[in-house]
Amino acid sequence: MILVTGGAGFIGSNFVQNWLTSTKEKLINLDKLTYAGNKINLDICLNDPNHIFIEGDIGDSEKVFKLLEQNKPRAVINFAAESHVDRSIELPGIFFETNVMGTLNLLESCKKYWLSLEGKEKENFRFLHISTDEVYGSLDKFEEGFDEDDPFRPNSPYSASKASSDLLVRSYFKTFNFPVLTSNCSNNFGPHQYPEKLIPLTIFNLIQKKEIPIYGKGDQVRDWLFVTDHCEAIKLILEKGTAGQVYNVGGNNERENLEVVKEICRKLDSVLPRDDLSPYEELIKFVDDRPGHDLRYAINSKKIKTELGWEPVESFNSGLDKTIQWYLNNPLWLKEIKSTDYSEWINKQYS
Repeated sequence: MILVTGGAGFIGSNFVQNWLTSTKEKLINLDKLTYAGNKINLDICLNDPNHIFIEGDIGDSEKVFKLLEQNKPRAVINFAAESHVDRSIELPGIFFETNVMGTLNLLESCKKYWLSLEGKEKENFRFLHISTDEVYGSLDKFEEGFDEDDPFRPNSPYSASKASSDLLVRSYFKTFNFPVLTSNCSNNFGPHQYPEKLIPLTIFNLIQKKEIPIYGKGDQVRDWLFVTDHCEAIKLILEKGTAGQVYNVGGNNERENLEVVKEICRKLDSVLPRDDLSPYEELIKFVDDRPGHDLRYAINSKKIKTELGWEPVESFNSGLDKTIQWYLNNPLWLKEIKSTDYSEWINKQYS
């Protein structure tokens, strides 16, 4: 049995589904159910006998320890995080409360549980912390991609909070010999992603025939990783990774934001043409750039490839086709999202 935190969010829910379809091992899913964590993401899992969902906060040390003590998981995978840069600029305190103090409390609960184990159970236990490439800061156009030894240079409250949590995790290995692993991934995309991020926001707006806001000139570069490829990497890190190590996970798909949006427009021109057959690109709207917007992220995945044998399977185009089709096939999911405070936030953010 394993315990997953934040398993109702985007990457977490995809991992839960992937785990349940690829193994018969039970999974406990602890999630606070904030705005981006929604049980609708877990619809196909909720009746699975190997999936136990529990609503709760990683900051609730007593509840987490009781869960660990009662269920005896062999591993904990921490997806729980506030993850949207724009929101962190407006509400930084929430990000540090969840990403730093929440991680600290979770580490303390898990360390206490680990110390209670004996023999092989203690030796084999692992704590896997899921993080981001944004902790490394920004790259110039032609710099080499981030590797695991690069210094942290976070440029937003979000990335600063994640860098802080990564350092906490590292310190528990160095100080207590607590068996941690950390993964730093590039920009994920795929089903169930809350439509405040670039790809789902673009798809969501185009389906509604609304304008697509693009920060600045749209020349920021991101390395795109299809979420299922990320899930496979996480499973490999958990099973084969060396305690105390960091593994960078990238999709090898660098694209400028404007290029990504235009590609989505072209694909929707084919699969969901507008009534007057005019191109979706007409709906692109450039808005003022956000403060401290990083120019480029890129991941060097050599370590996870050479040590663990992982490589992404999906190309950017194949992953994008699957992503677009999922949003087109799930209007009820989009309706549920739209019924929250989503529209108010988006209108405020890009007005």
